Amino acid sequence: MNPSPVTRTTSARIPTAAGVFQLCHFIDTRHQKEHLALVMGEVAGQAGVLVRVHSECFTGDVLGSQRCDCGEQLHRAMRLIAQEGAGVLIYLRQEGRGIGLEQKLRAYNLQDQGYDTVDANLMLGHQADEREYSAAAAILADLQVRSIRLMTNNPAKIDHLTELGIRIEARVALEATVTRDNAAYLATKVERMRHLLNLPAVINGNGNYATPLSPQVEGQLERLKGAAARHVARTGRPFVTLSYAQSLDGSIGAATGGPLALSGPEALRVTHALRAAHDAILVGIGTVLADDPRLTVRLVEGPDPQPVVVDSHLRLPAGARLLSNPKRPWIAHLNGAPLAGEKLSERGAKLLTMPADSAGEVDLDALLLSLGAQGIQTVMVEGGARIIASLLARRLVHYAVITIAPRFIAGQRLPLAAASPDLSLAGALSAPAYTQAGADLVLWGELTWESIGEPLPAPILTSPAAS
Repeated sequence: MNPSPVTRTTSARIPTAAGVFQLCHFIDTRHQKEHLALVMGEVAGQAGVLVRVHSECFTGDVLGSQRCDCGEQLHRAMRLIAQEGAGVLIYLRQEGRGIGLEQKLRAYNLQDQGYDTVDANLMLGHQADEREYSAAAAILADLQVRSIRLMTNNPAKIDHLTELGIRIEARVALEATVTRDNAAYLATKVERMRHLLNLPAVINGNGNYATPLSPQVEGQLERLKGAAARHVARTGRPFVTLSYAQSLDGSIGAATGGPLALSGPEALRVTHALRAAHDAILVGIGTVLADDPRLTVRLVEGPDPQPVVVDSHLRLPAGARLLSNPKRPWIAHLNGAPLAGEKLSERGAKLLTMPADSAGEVDLDALLLSLGAQGIQTVMVEGGARIIASLLARRLVHYAVITIAPRFIAGQRLPLAAASPDLSLAGALSAPAYTQAGADLVLWGELTWESIGEPLPAPILTSPAAS
């Protein structure tokens, strides 16, 4: 029989606003961590004891931060135990879903740049959730609790405790109050971590639009919309805007192909404004596999675009966040994987069977014609590198909005030479304009194709000083 991983040291009476509890102190003998159990009433030998297993959250529990629902859950659990007259609140010292307070604050900074709580943890080299519950199981055993009713919204916690031998008779929901600051966080819990929450319909994420876009950016957005309207009226084909961020050395992604935070928060708001200005947003399957993006509008007010994924061989994972979006993705493919197609269709995806190009991939020109036939007039392209290079090689891009981050990365660049061995023609931006977004520079302009060596048009300087 394995020894218990926790040892009870002492306990004391603790009167609180919710009621009088006994606070029991435990030491985790494996990691020398302190854990706590707040106990009310007689629980030894009892079945169906009301229990909350709560992981430490300094910002929410102590400071009352509204970025999460932790503090609210803690105090509501105490009140529910007090109303029942008996129960246990186990307080585990595993801050920030197990990554610690310092790393949680770093993750908050990434979230302020537009990444969700899961991606922020992954970008810092952590798992989405590093918590474990063996100490909680041992504390319940020490308290001689026979079975529990668990206050949680997290199915993973139920699974882990069950695997540790805890008998869970029922789940008691702890619904959170949705605020402007935690709406996106709670939505991510539902979409990516299976949490059971009844959230109100939020069209555009957290709705935090307190800081308006600059007049210069608004002006460039109107310029882009005008160019799009003229193009559609003239050609009847979709207008394609290319948007990506790059470093000073031209890197657009990490050398490993994984996520790379390039744009600052102001530039990300520009990106979300661009999304809201287009009917559809197009990405390659490589971007979905690397970043698992939502492709929604969250940082400004506006409608979500229709997600379109170029996925020649239907590699889109069944757990991709795009399949949980209010607008289910359209997937352009070559009809080579019928079983995968059936599974994606069951998740609400719309399959667009396309002809192959000379490289055996989805023909992008045919895809744009198909989108136009289905009412899509404007398409924003966000990645990845191969899709961007292919569209440029086929002269299918009409406008470019490129964010330049003042950093050197030595990462992945656009494979233009591979996509277009014939470089007798070069693309140039007609009357380019520049706006500032925090520390980043955003370059705007219509794209024209001309012979190499011809002079570029003079830029339009658009800055607060110039205006």
